[in-house]
Amino acid sequence: MIHPTAVVDPSAELDSSVEVGPFAIIGAGVEIGAGTWIGPHAVLRGPTRIGRDNRIFQFASVGEDPQDKKYGGELTRLEMGDRNQVREFATLHRGTVQDQGVTRIGDDNLFMAYTHVAHDCRIGNQVILANAASLGGHVEIQDWAILGGFTIVHQFCRIGAHAFCAMGSVLTRDVPPYVVVAGHPAAPHGINTEGLKRRGFSPEVIRIIRRAYRLLYLADLKLDEARARIAALAASVPELQPLVEFIGTTGRGLVR
Repeated sequence: MIHPTAVVDPSAELDSSVEVGPFAIIGAGVEIGAGTWIGPHAVLRGPTRIGRDNRIFQFASVGEDPQDKKYGGELTRLEMGDRNQVREFATLHRGTVQDQGVTRIGDDNLFMAYTHVAHDCRIGNQVILANAASLGGHVEIQDWAILGGFTIVHQFCRIGAHAFCAMGSVLTRDVPPYVVVAGHPAAPHGINTEGLKRRGFSPEVIRIIRRAYRLLYLADLKLDEARARIAALAASVPELQPLVEFIGTTGRGLVR
């Protein structure tokens, strides 16, 4: 399953079902799980652990040194789960010792062409980065979030579950769960109604999430007051609990 022109370091650990395309390079310390396909000219460096049934397309770079001037060759790593797709020219970098030393990527994510995941990022499950979306270091993206093409995310920002960032958004602050943002700098524009419908949220729950959005953004409340009101709603609508927890966590401040 390994093309004769591919270069695979003897210390790399590949399941027998892994397929490696022409001229791909698999470096030392790389582990690849069953069913994963590595396309031609892809480059994987370690320490990097890749799970099952991933597809890494031609010219992608996975597990490369972090683009951080503080990086001094320390032993850091990248960990990727299952069923991810990494498209052409995407770049996913390892962590740094200034953080936890690891870049973590979950399951079922799609990294379209020319996307960039910087050092120490934490990506959940079912996340989509459209073409040329780029993450600074230490960014967290929670499950089901979508970043439109050419979205730029400042280091240390957080993007909550089911959030949607429109094409060309520039994020310098945190995006709460369920919220749609757009612009430079990004500003809130309602909730991700269409995404929630596709994922099986009931009309009543979506209505309550929209009410929580109004409390957070349109009711002229201080953040603590809005959070308290939303927490009261969450007592009967558990889907709001991630929003309550998110806005109660210190970060770069919310888009508002």
